[in-house]
Amino acid sequence: MDGITIIILAFIGFCLFDTFFIVKSQTAGLIERLGKYHGTAHEGLNFKIPFIDRIVVRRNLKIMQQDIEVETKTKDNVFVRTKVSVQYQIIRDKVHDSYYRLSDPIAQIESYIFDVVRSEIPKLTLDEVFVNKDTVAKAVKESLEESMDDFGFTIIKTLITDIDPDEKVKQSMNEINAAERLRDAAMSKAEAEKIGIVMQAEAHAESKRLQGVGMANQRREIAAGLKSSIEDLKQSGINNDEILTILLITQHYDALEAMTKHSQTNTIMVPYSSNSVTGMRDQIQEAILTTMAATKGQSKL
Repeated sequence: MDGITIIILAFIGFCLFDTFFIVKSQTAGLIERLGKYHGTAHEGLNFKIPFIDRIVVRRNLKIMQQDIEVETKTKDNVFVRTKVSVQYQIIRDKVHDSYYRLSDPIAQIESYIFDVVRSEIPKLTLDEVFVNKDTVAKAVKESLEESMDDFGFTIIKTLITDIDPDEKVKQSMNEINAAERLRDAAMSKAEAEKIGIVMQAEAHAESKRLQGVGMANQRREIAAGLKSSIEDLKQSGINNDEILTILLITQHYDALEAMTKHSQTNTIMVPYSSNSVTGMRDQIQEAILTTMAATKGQSKL
């Protein structure tokens, strides 16, 4: 085999090698023919004309993410750094647009994000930014979708992943939150004390009520006992004055006995004479009559 044959075979082998090529999954290759866009090769085995066609670029069709940080000022004049994460993907049917129409897609995405974030956040206070971050992310997504679709990109999702105010502002916010927690704790403690006082008062009132009921029942039983004693004495032939004397003296000495039981001393000095029983009865009767007369006088007034 001479040298020319070897050269020819090598050339044929090179042409065959350069004719067929493989594109990986989730990838697309752009083919130019004599410097002009010819077609897009997708995953699998593809072929091209050697020396005439060439693969100018292989584009990744997977979902990609770009994190961008934007610093701007809120409505209440607080500077915040907002981190925006954008998930985007090259549209399968517009691979050539993503390459030929846009030289730097990342820079283009960043510029749109800067524009939207710096127009939306100044409309909100710092607290509203935290509450409405999904609204800001939605506005970013809508703006990017409208513009980037023409360049062969679809926006999958946008997220506000971080909102970082100035350090002094964060310290002030922490102090405010701490003060609010202390206030809530104080209110809870005061409410608990209030409940305790109310329950104690209710218990005291219930105790007094039960004491009153007990005293009323006791007096009712005493009255019933006195009534029974009077009826028994009447049946024995004792007149009313004598019955009254017996009852008054009995109650008097019962009271003295109770005093000795509940007093710290066992000795009580009581004046006594032969006429003490009758005098004591007269004194008690006079006290009762005086009380009844005073009561009637007040009722007439």
